[in-house]
Amino acid sequence: MIYSLFDSAAAYELSEDDQAGAVPPVEAVLFDFSNTIFKLIDVETWLRRFEASTGRALSAELLEKTAGQLGETYLMPEVAAAQVGRDESAEQHRTALFTWFSHVDYLQGHEDTAYDLIAAPDAWVPYPDTEPLLRELRSRGIKTGIVSDFAWDVGVHMEHHGMLDLIDVRVVSYQHGTEKPDPVLFLAACEQLGVDPRRTLMVGDNPTKDGGAAASGLRAYILPGEPRTGERGLRHVLGFLE
Repeated sequence: MIYSLFDSAAAYELSEDDQAGAVPPVEAVLFDFSNTIFKLIDVETWLRRFEASTGRALSAELLEKTAGQLGETYLMPEVAAAQVGRDESAEQHRTALFTWFSHVDYLQGHEDTAYDLIAAPDAWVPYPDTEPLLRELRSRGIKTGIVSDFAWDVGVHMEHHGMLDLIDVRVVSYQHGTEKPDPVLFLAACEQLGVDPRRTLMVGDNPTKDGGAAASGLRAYILPGEPRTGERGLRHVLGFLE
């Protein structure tokens, strides 16, 4: 197979044999991290941790006000502009979130604490069906990886939950200075795993970013972009292996 990152329609080209042959079986599964296999702690938990860290009292009324202000200020032109490309580097991400937090009354003056609490190992938790699926894939000999837009190594969160050994490779946007759907990220994960992209499945929740893996020859399974506290629906991944 010959890859061409400059092909406007796709990031790969098929030989005549590939085109005529059977669709190859899935030998590796890549996962988005945020809102696919892990989720950020809820706003109240985060703000209560902020309260404990800073000593700034947080009444029920102020909690509700702050939660609302977080949503409102995120839409401000200045804040929204700062989020563009934020996962391309750790510095850009920190600047983006500091810009946001500086417009939230309760967080002002302690933006660094608010940020650190989001990056803490226990700030991200797995969905109930994440570990069972990863262990099943491991038992079947399926290689696994993470391809995520993130500003730090998500391995810190997986290690906290005793799941670091269930993922073979981690390709994170800040390491490459680009974000999904850039083919560079998907192809880097496939290369590190030693698998053909056409034998790889990408699982995520964003049709543009994660679905962009299809332009690199991968198959893509897109989960509904909805908030979940229960199972994420990851067991359906096993259907792609049959």
